Amino acid sequence: MNQKKKIAHMQVGKYQVSPLTRSLPDGCFSAGVSIRSGRGTNTTDRVMRFTPSFRSAAAADRYATQEGLRWIDAAH
Repeated sequence: MNQKKKIAHMQVGKYQVSPLTRSLPDGCFSAGVSIRSGRGTNTTDRVMRFTPSFRSAAAADRYATQEGLRWIDAAH
């Protein structure tokens, strides 16, 4: 069964970065990240999913967080 788990989020300026992991049938984990900004009806949520798979949820979490922070750096 594929399970999605939201591990933790961090605030970086006006952005909230939330790494996402999902267990895969082969026992590995996939990574994704949500980057949210704004408030109320002006909220924007960017969600990215990544193709590499990882041996642990912690490794997938670290990768997703790094990619989210890289996106924020590139946006500025």
